[in-house]
Amino acid sequence: MKIIRSHLGIKLFLSYFVVILVGMSVIGITTKFVTPAAYARHLSFMESQLGTGTGQGAMGQGHGQGQGVGMMADFYNNFQATFNESLVIAVIAASLVALIVSFVFSRSILAPVGVMMYASQRIADGHYDERVQSHGNDELNQLAGSFNQMADQLEQVENMRRRLIGDVAHELRTPLTAIKGYAEGLMDNVLPASAETYQQIHAESERLNRLVDDLQELSRVESHATQLDVHPVDSASLIKTVTKRLQYQFDEKRVTLSSSLPREPIHILADEGRVIQVLTNLIGNALQYTPENGNVTVSIERVKGEARISVRDTGVGIPPEHLAKIFDRFYRVDKSRTRTRGGSGIGLTIAKHLVEAHGGKLWAESAGENKGSVFTFTLPLAK
Repeated sequence: MKIIRSHLGIKLFLSYFVVILVGMSVIGITTKFVTPAAYARHLSFMESQLGTGTGQGAMGQGHGQGQGVGMMADFYNNFQATFNESLVIAVIAASLVALIVSFVFSRSILAPVGVMMYASQRIADGHYDERVQSHGNDELNQLAGSFNQMADQLEQVENMRRRLIGDVAHELRTPLTAIKGYAEGLMDNVLPASAETYQQIHAESERLNRLVDDLQELSRVESHATQLDVHPVDSASLIKTVTKRLQYQFDEKRVTLSSSLPREPIHILADEGRVIQVLTNLIGNALQYTPENGNVTVSIERVKGEARISVRDTGVGIPPEHLAKIFDRFYRVDKSRTRTRGGSGIGLTIAKHLVEAHGGKLWAESAGENKGSVFTFTLPLAK
């Protein structure tokens, strides 16, 4: 019984065989009870057709009928024995054929299951490029298609994991190398123990701490562990709060920061702190890639029952081939660009996840390199 429970092929084989045996048993039992009554009915019909005589002829006919009844009884017994013998042979033949057919059908059904089992073992061993062939639209082929889809997603997750480890190692190495260099310079008396040196070490430490905080935040938003305090908020007040906070940085770089707000207030259903975080990331990103004397404009409008907030800049722009990847972790359009003046490289990723947690969408548009860019996100309106 343990072997049967642990093998699907044996289960399928026995299921087919049991169905055949049950069918044959029903046929045998039915014929056993139905045949005598049917034979007696047909025999009575034959006797009524023959009729009965009178007098001596009737006596002779009666004697002949007595012999006829005995012959009929013998005939019925022989007929029943012949029928039973034929039924047994038919059951044996059907059972043998059922064994063969059950085995063939079981193999045909188990073959793709075995392929998927082998492929799943390969994936479990780290071979994420393993796939199974699917032909047709039956349930097994649909299962194969779902299996391939799962394998694709696992492969993407594994590639992202490897890339994330490499990116994090690279991002951590830069400030750590700088701190180590300053420390060795101080120990070897190459660098003076001045306030400027310690300030540089502190700046690199802050950069390292900021990267760790951003990674923790990214982990929370990607695992949907971020708790949102959603309530109606005036979108204009959020934009004013962020632009006021960043105004000094814009003035320092000589970049104009302006906003285009509607006359009628647009109330959104959102977490105030998280939306401010998204706006800070987007506007700060626009400032970073907008040269001196450039412009950054923040606007909001009501479009198709939702609020649409846009951050438009006149900066370096984004080539079309990079737009689809701009929200990936640590992704840089210019691979030679350093982050000495920028953030951790995952601000846009965090912003995208926060917007999606509100039920909105975030996307980027650009006419090309040196033609500026527009980052737009939507949020639900408060009812």
